Amino acid sequence: MMITQFGVNMLVPIFLCSFIGMFLDRKLGTNVWMVAFFFVGALAGFTNVFRFARRIYETPARTRRRSTQKKEEMEENEKKD
Repeated sequence: MMITQFGVNMLVPIFLCSFIGMFLDRKLGTNVWMVAFFFVGALAGFTNVFRFARRIYETPARTRRRSTQKKEEMEENEKKD
């Protein structure tokens, strides 16, 4: 599950910024904006992945498992009610 989040966190900003750059290039008749926005998107993607990875590794694995178990217990209790 986390692997897909890394991919999404990286690819979505790149694609969005690239498409914005392509749109601006077509509207303005230039060839610069797609490249510029691609690098902005790549920088944003790397920043997202870095923040996501830092958040994951700051939380110990035992704590992550406990919080997941608590969520599952709460969901089971809600289903019973």
